[in-house]
Amino acid sequence: MSVQKQTPVGRIWKFGDNISTDHILPSRFMTQVKPNELAANCLAGADPEFAKKVQQGDIVAAGFNIGYGSSREQAPQALKWAGVSAVIAKSFARIFYRNCYNVGVPAIVCPQFVEESTEMDLAEINLEEGIVTNLATGKEYRFVKPPAFLVEYIRLGGLIPYVSEKLANPKTESI
Repeated sequence: MSVQKQTPVGRIWKFGDNISTDHILPSRFMTQVKPNELAANCLAGADPEFAKKVQQGDIVAAGFNIGYGSSREQAPQALKWAGVSAVIAKSFARIFYRNCYNVGVPAIVCPQFVEESTEMDLAEINLEEGIVTNLATGKEYRFVKPPAFLVEYIRLGGLIPYVSEKLANPKTESI
């Protein structure tokens, strides 16, 4: 089981409004199932070179309604396997938001951060405190903290590792 860092730090990649799941992982790549194949085509519908440029821990920042369209969970999986440590947006499509947490990628609503940050700024996210810090400017932005069980999903790597952990250790404190 992989336990993931709960305070991701990474460079910011900015995208606009209405980035659909087809932008994140175009349907022509839906037959691919291996993590490296999904990663190689991450955000190919919005920036065909993104997968070549992104680095482990980087953060995607987007405008309104990221993840609308198909409810395919391969879209957040592509982000995860490309190394994206979090998605910060002005708003999320509901199913995409939940699919991000299910695969272990924090989804954070923080419009002011998206508005005021510049691409390639370095940012740090504290999920438990509900703070994202733009390390280039030093400015902190508060967001609504995810529920504790979703923070635990992120810590353990997603829903499946979370359920596996709970089944393996049923007497551990339930969150």
